[in-house]
Amino acid sequence: MDVTLNGNRIYFASDFHLGVPDAQSSLAREKRIVRWLEHIRHDAHSIYLMGDIFDFWFEYNKAIPKGFIRLQGKLAELRDAGIPVFFFTGNHDMWMFDYFPTELGIPIYRKPVVITSATHKLMIGHGDGLGPGDHTYKLLKKFFNSTFCQWLFARIHPNLGIAIAHYWSRKSRISNTKREEKFQGEEKEYLLAYCREVEKTTHHDFYIFGHRHLPLDLPVGEQSRYINLGEWVHFSTYAVYDGTNVELKSFEG
Repeated sequence: MDVTLNGNRIYFASDFHLGVPDAQSSLAREKRIVRWLEHIRHDAHSIYLMGDIFDFWFEYNKAIPKGFIRLQGKLAELRDAGIPVFFFTGNHDMWMFDYFPTELGIPIYRKPVVITSATHKLMIGHGDGLGPGDHTYKLLKKFFNSTFCQWLFARIHPNLGIAIAHYWSRKSRISNTKREEKFQGEEKEYLLAYCREVEKTTHHDFYIFGHRHLPLDLPVGEQSRYINLGEWVHFSTYAVYDGTNVELKSFEG
């Protein structure tokens, strides 16, 4: 994916987890995200939403989860204004299919992709299932991504299916973490290990991922960095690429 910025910037954000821990705080977060999108639109070359935007999402043939209309409306407005928006699925919203591409003109990606500018190469993605360890989740992800599992879930009436999913959501780490994640050393950062393994064979100037729920900027090699976008329940952090550097920022404190 080649880009030419012409003085504009690329924005990255992930892990909004809309829907948790309760309706009131989720709505306040959604309104903050909409303000952020309005704030960046004046110089946005493109916007990458990199997974777990929703704490749960499943598209039935004729139904989608209720809510989040402010975000969808703002994204439609940005697309109508000609600003490209790209969506990566995460482990909470992997069951996205054709609604966003068809209704909003927003393509869906399920694996990391590489952005190439005139000066840099960036690998970007959500980050779930990458790196060493977490074998149980990797097996579950393979099952959840199967057409058989999706067909089975689609047989459940939306009222029951979405209620079950919301029950699962309340068990997630973002719902049950009263304080933000803590950095426990580079040796325990699986995504950093993944980046360093990739860097051994193919150089990228920046690796940008979500999923970790902790804003991070760590060296991968002498000329390469791993950026984690954090999340919006505690941090409201995002990254900006201006053709020269990638910078982590926080919106509204």
